[in-house]
Formats: sequence, structure tokens, C-alpha cells
Amino acid sequence: MTRRSFPLLRFGSRRVSASSLGFRMPAEWESHRATWLVWPHNRADWEVKTAAVEWCYAEIVRHLTDGERVAIVVQNHRVERRARRTLERCGVDLASVDIYRIPTNRSWIRDFGPLFVRRRSPAGQSQVAMTDWGFNGWAKYRAWQRDDAMPARIAGHLKMRRFEVQVKRSDGYKPMVLEGGSIDVDGQGSLLTTEECLLSPVQARNPDLSKEIIEQVLEASLGICRVLWLQGGIAGDDTHGHVDGVARFVSAGTVAAAEESNSTDPNYVVLGANAARLKQMETLQGKPLRVVPIPMPRPVYFDGQRLPASYLNFYVGNRKVLVPTFNDKNDRVALGRFAALFPTREVVGIYAGDLILGLGALHCVTQQEPD
Repeated sequence: MTRRSFPLLRFGSRRVSASSLGFRMPAEWESHRATWLVWPHNRADWEVKTAAVEWCYAEIVRHLTDGERVAIVVQNHRVERRARRTLERCGVDLASVDIYRIPTNRSWIRDFGPLFVRRRSPAGQSQVAMTDWGFNGWAKYRAWQRDDAMPARIAGHLKMRRFEVQVKRSDGYKPMVLEGGSIDVDGQGSLLTTEECLLSPVQARNPDLSKEIIEQVLEASLGICRVLWLQGGIAGDDTHGHVDGVARFVSAGTVAAAEESNSTDPNYVVLGANAARLKQMETLQGKPLRVVPIPMPRPVYFDGQRLPASYLNFYVGNRKVLVPTFNDKNDRVALGRFAALFPTREVVGIYAGDLILGLGALHCVTQQEPD
């Protein structure tokens, strides 16, 4: 990939971008050093189901520690004590868990945590850094300042290089807002996102930035060559269009895409439009993308509210692929298709009927750190 300069961008106090130094964001299925989570603590997310969600977290950690370390962020000593007790009761080997006390507003680390990048030195050694984006509570919620500060805190703990992604505006350089759940990469230069999330005037993250500028910032920061734009996200998603509920890379050249067969469901039109676009897209080598449909579960409601239940909110660990399940007839279909897509990993269903009450699932509460 040709490395370019980006005069409208700044990364901390300098204009040296991650991509110009050879860094790129690896695909999720590439090797991890650790997976990061924030232990549940804000009862506004899960209300009466907060305790049940803690057991769901413990299951996530139990499976991931089979193949990598798990880094857990806790708010204070009280939350740490509760987390340790829950993990121990679920049979988690705490020797594989690192715990950090960092205050956050909520637990959706996918969206406000660092996006890690990696490069290989001339000697072949792996060098990992992080990109630090602005976060503003999905342009919807008031309490987000602690979440926005979290990447800098993690960089301090890890003593890791941090690229603060800033764009020149009329009043100076300001952070570009980006959530990790709004993008997905194949590690080979392609990035998936949706127009609904990054370009819509509704919950606008960067209303003063054009599509072209956004693409340049993604290229400079994550080492990608192109952005593949889908239309939008699913019903019930308060992020307004995150791609990790509708389509994900599962290998270079292959995308798993949510499919709704019920023509009366609100997701039918948008998922059909996404699928139509994917069928017109090609790999960087000029071959058509392989698109694997994944059925949607039946609509999930709580207290009359539609929740964003989707099997696409899965997470790829070093040894296991964790897939949210909903006690639905399509659970088995989805698990079978993911098993075929990840033949070298064990595919594990994690019941997410309680977790989804917070309007997110497995991918939303995890963040991979490459090794």
C-alpha cells in the first residue's frame, strides 16, 4: 500500500500517522495477546438483569482464557471483589486474568476502548500500538467523559504508544469520533462500515467531516486501503447503524451477513439492501466477495422495547468463536454456519438474552489486543 501524507490530520502533537509507520489494524481472527472487557457496573444498562449479566461475562472469560489472557477493567475494589468471586465460582483460572482499576461510565469497551494496530519490524518482531479516537456517548447519552479517557489510561498501564486521532477543524485540531462497533476490517486493507452510522445527520458523530475526509482518516489511522459502505444497521440498535450487527468479515474475501426472511420485519429492507451492495463488491484482487447469509433470530423484546439481537455480534478469540444465542430456532443454524466458517476454532454459543437488554452483545463488550 502506498503511504500518503495527510495534512489535515494530527496524531497527538505530531502529524505522523500509524499507517505511515507501517501499522495496520489486524483482523479479529489474527493472534491476540489478550481480550479486554469492562466488568458490569452501571445498572442503567441492565437494570434487573445486572446480576445475570455478570454470569454471562464469567462465561465469556472462562472460554477466552482457554486460549489467551483476559484483561478486565473494574471501577473500584468493591467491583473487583465481586468480579473475582463470580469468576472463581464459574471455574475461571484467575492466573490468566489481569485486572485494572480504571473508572468508566459504562461497559461497552468495543466502542470507547482503544483500537489496536500492529506492525512487523525488519527483524520480524511484532510491535503493537493503539489508536485513540474521540467518544461522545454515541452522540446520544450525556455520561461519556470517563469512557473517552480510557484509552489513555490503558496506554499508561501497558506503556504503549498511542496515536490520538485528530482532524483539523475551523477551531483547531479536534478528535475524530469513532466507535469500534461501527467498523470491521479484514486485516488485508478493507474496512466495512455503514452510511447510517458514519454519514447520517442523526446522532452525527462528525457532522463537519465529509465522506472523503472520513475515509482518509481511517486509511491513515488503521492502515486500510478502502472503505466498503453498507446502508445501515438493525432495528433496536441505539448506536444508529453499527456494522457489527449486520455484516462482518470472517476471512479475507468472505463476509457473513445478517439475513431477514420475514418481509414484514423492519430489518427486511435494510438487510436486503446491504446484501445487494455486498454482492456488487470485490476483493482487492478484483474477485467477488463471498457472502454467507446468517439468519436473524426472531425479534427480541423487553418491556415492549425491540432489542438489537443478531448473531453477527460474535467475537473471535484465539481458540474459540463466541456467538450470542437467544433460545431461538435459528441458534443452531447460525452456530452451524459459523462452525463451517471457522473450521480451526471451536464455536461456542453464549446465551445473550440478558446481555442484549443493554442493547449490545458479545462483540460490544470485548476488545482484542494483538500480540
